[in-house]
Amino acid sequence: MNTYVCPVCGNADTRAIGFLNNKPYCRKCLTFKGQEAKKDYQVNTKGDLYLSYPLTEDQSKISAQLIENFKNKENSFVAAICGSGKTEIILGAIHYCLTNGLHVGFCVPRRDVAIDLYDRFKTIFKDNSIALVYGGHTTLIQADIICCTTHQLFRYKDYFDLLIVDEVDAFPFHNNETLNSIFYRSIKGNYIMLSATASEASLKEFEKEGGKVLYLNERFHRYPLPVPEVKTGNRFALLFKLYRLIRIFEKQEKQVFIFTPTIKECESIYRFLHILVKKGNYVHSKRDNREGIIQDFKDKKYMYLVTTSVLERGVTVKDLQVVIFNASHSIYTSETLIQISGRVGRKMDAPEGKVVYLSERYNEAIQESIASINKSNKNLQNLF
Repeated sequence: MNTYVCPVCGNADTRAIGFLNNKPYCRKCLTFKGQEAKKDYQVNTKGDLYLSYPLTEDQSKISAQLIENFKNKENSFVAAICGSGKTEIILGAIHYCLTNGLHVGFCVPRRDVAIDLYDRFKTIFKDNSIALVYGGHTTLIQADIICCTTHQLFRYKDYFDLLIVDEVDAFPFHNNETLNSIFYRSIKGNYIMLSATASEASLKEFEKEGGKVLYLNERFHRYPLPVPEVKTGNRFALLFKLYRLIRIFEKQEKQVFIFTPTIKECESIYRFLHILVKKGNYVHSKRDNREGIIQDFKDKKYMYLVTTSVLERGVTVKDLQVVIFNASHSIYTSETLIQISGRVGRKMDAPEGKVVYLSERYNEAIQESIASINKSNKNLQNLF
């Protein structure tokens, strides 16, 4: 008897195969159902690339290398520190593909990041159509550029001449066998992976498989990564320290993300702050109108936003400050803490800012994150 192999995710594990009317189906990707893209879509090849600022010398070198790798049918992995401009360095490769009528996709694990990316692409590729595809937002699934979550790649079997995936080490894509299978299934040509916290082991494995690893070790404005301050105490003391920080940022007219490890903690911290400081809100994965609240924050309608890890990556806000409450919680790995710290100082005209860990204790993740940031900053100094 031949083993059933799922045509969507490649699963062949009999424990995850069910039968309905004597026909097999896969339980692993049961929710991945819906309209699939047709391969006859014609890309507009006449569009220009509109970027209001030049790339740095290092960004330009990597951008050119990515195009060369693609021409040579080679896959690339860009290991770049937070705030180095990963998005900017892949724009040239996207534009090259568009001018040659090729299908391009950019996927990320989380919809908030996909939305933020879509908004940026609309100003950079003004002449081209862009489809934003995520769960519940699937009316338009084809355009010159597909901007989607990794979950939606099941719609694009053997479709992309170039597929770019950012935050390959982020939940839920990282170590997810089903999502990874769907990712590779959607590629007709080559791919580019991006990460700010890739492990040396994963990069070596990528090279062993024939891929090219490119490193970008400086932020585009050449300012260092913010080194977090650590403030410790019991919960009552940490809440008081948080309130004091919010008041300081308020006087400085600076906006702040307050990261919390759980939804329950997110809502609890917001209830506490809202009594004392009115101009704020909160978001998490189950919050209604999350996109609208985030946009209101960008429009400066709120001074602070309490959040879970849904905003740890991808979203860029000028002159942002960051506080991580209960930073020693087990959900925060050193990589996660570094990613969150990288939300600060991401704009040329606001390259600095403050990151504060509020924690009842030091732990290994906190110590490793600070050591890693200091190491990155030392490497930056050695460049000049």
